[in-house]
Amino acid sequence: MPQRRERPRLGQNFLVDSTAQTAIVDALGDASNRTVVEIGPGRGALTALLAGRARWLVTIELDRELAGRLREQFADRVSVEVLERDVLGTDFAALRGVDGEKLLVVGNLPYYITSDILLRLFQFEAVVERAVLMMQREVADRVAAHPGTSDYGVLSATTQMYARVEKLMTLPPTAFSPPPQVHSTVVRLTMAPRFDELGVEAGGFLPFVRSCFAQKRKMLGKNLRNAGYEAGAIAAGFAGCGISSQVRAEAVGLEGMACLFRRLTASR
Repeated sequence: MPQRRERPRLGQNFLVDSTAQTAIVDALGDASNRTVVEIGPGRGALTALLAGRARWLVTIELDRELAGRLREQFADRVSVEVLERDVLGTDFAALRGVDGEKLLVVGNLPYYITSDILLRLFQFEAVVERAVLMMQREVADRVAAHPGTSDYGVLSATTQMYARVEKLMTLPPTAFSPPPQVHSTVVRLTMAPRFDELGVEAGGFLPFVRSCFAQKRKMLGKNLRNAGYEAGAIAAGFAGCGISSQVRAEAVGLEGMACLFRRLTASR
C-alpha cells in the first residue's frame, strides 16, 4: 500500500529535527512552575517535550484534525490543555493558571501571519514574560535589525519597543516536513517595553512610526509632511533631536524617533 503523503495544513511545516526541538524548549528556561503557551503545535513534537517540563501547558491549534489528534495523544496528561482556536483571537491573559503569573510562549509560527501573531503578543506584553518563536529567516532579520540597515523598518521598531530580541539559531528546509522553500530562524523575545523610558505612549507613538516608514525609500521629512505635519515643525524637530533633514526613517533609532514624536506632538 502506498504511504499517504504528508501535506502542510494552514501554512504549517512541521519541525522534525530533534536537536532543534530540544534547543527551542531549552531556550524557554525553567518551566517547572510555569504556564507555557504553545502556538501551532501541529503534530506535537514540541508539545511532548513541553508536557514533561511545564506545570501547565496550553496549546493553541486552529486545525480541527490536528487538534483532535493532540487531544488523543495527550489524553492521559492532565496538565496539557488543547484549545482549538485562532491565536489572533486569543485572550492570553485568560490562559494564566495563577493570577498575576507571566506566561512563557513558544511556537513555530505560520509564515503568512507571523507579523500578526507578534502584534497580538505585544497586546498582552503585561502577561507574557518571554517567547521563543520560529519564523522565516527574512522576517527574523527584520525583527532583529538595527537602525541604519536596510532591514530596519516598522516591524523592527515595533518589536524592539516591546522586547529585547535575540536570534538563537537558523534551520535549513531539511529540518522540516514538508521542507519549506526558505530557511527558518528561532528568535527569543524577552518583554521589556520602552514606552515609559522614552516618554511616549503606544497609542500615539506606534502610528507615528508607521507614518515615518510609509514610503521607505523617501526621506523621513517627506513622509512626515504627507502625514500632515507642518514643514516648520518638522525642521525644528529635526534640529532639536539632532537628526539630519536628509535622513530616511531606517537610519533613525528609537530614541530619535521618540524625541521627534514628542516635539511634533507638542508643536500641534
